[in-house]
Amino acid sequence: MNGLKGLHHVTAITSSAEKNYEFFTYVLGMRLVKKTVNQDDIQTYHLFFADDKGSPGTDMTFFDFPGIPKGTHGTNEISKTSFRVPTDAALDYWVKRFDRLDVSHTGIKEQFARKTLSFVDFDDQHYQLISDENNEGVESGTPWEKGPIPNEFAITGLGPLFIRIEKFDYLKEVLEKVLEFKEMDADGSTHLFEVGEGGNGAQVIVEHNTVLPPAQQGFGTVHHAAFRIEDRAVLDHWDERLRSFGFQTSGFVDRFFFKSLYARVAPQILFEFATDGPGFMGDEPYETLGEKLSLPPFLESKRAQIEKSVRPIDTVRSTKEIQKEREDA
Repeated sequence: MNGLKGLHHVTAITSSAEKNYEFFTYVLGMRLVKKTVNQDDIQTYHLFFADDKGSPGTDMTFFDFPGIPKGTHGTNEISKTSFRVPTDAALDYWVKRFDRLDVSHTGIKEQFARKTLSFVDFDDQHYQLISDENNEGVESGTPWEKGPIPNEFAITGLGPLFIRIEKFDYLKEVLEKVLEFKEMDADGSTHLFEVGEGGNGAQVIVEHNTVLPPAQQGFGTVHHAAFRIEDRAVLDHWDERLRSFGFQTSGFVDRFFFKSLYARVAPQILFEFATDGPGFMGDEPYETLGEKLSLPPFLESKRAQIEKSVRPIDTVRSTKEIQKEREDA
């Protein structure tokens, strides 16, 4: 199967790896499955938050580039990242939780027949929770078993990716003719696209916007988004396909945890195509995943240099008893 299987991960930029770790671990209840460095800038942390097992299609990742300015939201950007929760009732839980923890949110709204709850973090990074109630298509992941969120309310994976774009017709053509998405619905200037098995884990929502100024990348914005592919053979297929449509690509890139390919498909819109494996379980035991600085083999010889250049962050959780928090009204 050569087609895209849905979302693989979203990578954003944070002003603080420490605050980012605290927010995703103890507010959102996502599991840090890998603490590593940006392989292209080894002074920069790269943190991976995902489901209990680090499954593809569940992870949000962050760079903390030293000295980078705050980004500004606008048109021509990946504007919001979604996370899946099991039911509509889970959103009621999250409203109470966000209110208690002073997380700014919009309240529950409906979007293409799904209940959603949008919110922002300390960097004004934009997110939403989306209910999987009555959802069909790509399966979601597994709640973090030892996290603070009761399993029936917990985040289990990535939902629809939001893109705001000035030249909608161009991006629509790229999505449909090159990447093999189908437009499933529209609501005014907002359009829902789907690929593969479909459902919340395989959707892109595009807003046509010619009013806002172009976004400026920095902390609080998304760097790129990745789609799932099966293996190296399929990656090579997509490299050839993208080039046949005139796109420049990175060619094959070995990220150790997965194999990758990158292409900029529109102004400021960078897509990655990433294999499902080998995943995050190869170099650390399940029980202590994400607690030590993990380096791919090609950076291991530079470990001493890297450990001097990145400040230590305490991410040990296996020795802590993290209570499930009920958020009763």
